Amino acid sequence: MEIEIGFSGPVESSCSVGLVCCALVTLLHCHASEPVKVIELWPNGAPGEKGNIGEERDTTKPTDPLIAGKPVIRLGNVSKPTIGIYRPPADKRTGAATLVFPGGGYHILAMDLEGTEVCDWLNSIGVTGVLLKYRVPKREGLEKHAAPLQDAQRALGLVREHAKEWGIDPQRIGVLGFSAGGHLAAALSKNYDERTYPWMDDADKVSCRPDFQILLYPGGLTKKDEGNEVAPEVAVTTNTPPTFIAMAADDPVRVETALFYTLALKNAKVPVELHVYPTGGHGYGLRPSKELITNWPQRAADWMRSRALLDRR
Repeated sequence: MEIEIGFSGPVESSCSVGLVCCALVTLLHCHASEPVKVIELWPNGAPGEKGNIGEERDTTKPTDPLIAGKPVIRLGNVSKPTIGIYRPPADKRTGAATLVFPGGGYHILAMDLEGTEVCDWLNSIGVTGVLLKYRVPKREGLEKHAAPLQDAQRALGLVREHAKEWGIDPQRIGVLGFSAGGHLAAALSKNYDERTYPWMDDADKVSCRPDFQILLYPGGLTKKDEGNEVAPEVAVTTNTPPTFIAMAADDPVRVETALFYTLALKNAKVPVELHVYPTGGHGYGLRPSKELITNWPQRAADWMRSRALLDRR
């Protein structure tokens, strides 16, 4: 386990911060890549959907804050979940793949900030990005994560079922989630033994357990009224996948949610690397800023490399 609190050692020099920021600025100012394939998760309609939540649309308002000087796509009223496949150039492909879960409080999806831009970054390190557009907002009468968890289970099963066809190693498929998407990633890493929806086809026969998880400023990992206890839907076991977590100490979501989840991983002997930065807040994606936390993509890539996830096979 590695825990770095207020990390500011020599490797985080102003020179390295500048280089990382320049690289990310270049990446983000390019037009976002287009997926090579978009697949509907539920050809006959998602389980329990009644078609009564309104039109899917970007709910961003002119008064909404900018992130790194740019607006954010806040996609709402999602009732037809999809996965978009983003593939790196052939000469960079490692065979690893990562499902990306945007955040948005289970109310909207930050589709560019925590979605397409992240897939572009994954492609830059040789990883196939699979962007999940999951159902939001919360469905009446259900837990906030119930419908998204069905979508996540189905999505990972589809990717593993089609791994050979898509040039993916079925044993190197991970998840990466932001905020509520981090909660969804952790929920999938707990709830993979049984599908939470009726079986449809062969994709529902294969395992939907992620091989690794990357959680960025995750929310809801601890009980609402007992902040030192991990929430039951994300409970840790000895079979929870290896985990990377990054969060800022001044995150309004409370950094304790990451600390207690990390402690549970340690006690279960699950490999975990935690980075807690002194400042940075919440909801920055990988857009560059003056904060040291802007280096999390470099740290995450190093962690993936250390676990042989970026080896070409």
